[in-house]
Amino acid sequence: MLTVDTDIAGGDWPTATDWPALATAACAAALAQSAHAHVGHAGYAVEVAVRLTTDADVRTLNAQYRHQDKPTNVLSFPMVAADGLDALANDGDGEVLLGDIILAAETCATEAEAKSIALADHARHLIAHGMLHLLGLDHGDDATAAHMEGLETAALATLGLADPYAERN
Repeated sequence: MLTVDTDIAGGDWPTATDWPALATAACAAALAQSAHAHVGHAGYAVEVAVRLTTDADVRTLNAQYRHQDKPTNVLSFPMVAADGLDALANDGDGEVLLGDIILAAETCATEAEAKSIALADHARHLIAHGMLHLLGLDHGDDATAAHMEGLETAALATLGLADPYAERN
């Protein structure tokens, strides 16, 4: 069973949005499209943490862990090695921590405005993108990027959202 713990740690995230429900739906949609969909129906709890925070917080994490001293829209920190996902087992307390997804408020808002889409819709996309990273996917070359973008597009379609890559294709 997938559990998504959502924390609004900082930033101007609109209070009218049900961020925990949004994050849970985006993570579940991405998981369902992945080769690891079975994890969502496992006999143990699988937990993802989603943190909504400021550009400053994300910049600090990005500098510390990726050696890039700038904010970015989303960071993902997997807690399970990609090659271990198929062998996930109960870790003794009935829970597996899959990892953390962190979004930067100002960057996300700026990108959403530039794309003329709602911040909530852009956040859904970025959370789904982050979830796929937690599941071992990457976009380091054209082939892996195309595969990951296809999974994102399929996941977002199940949430009623348009293909975020349509204008590039």
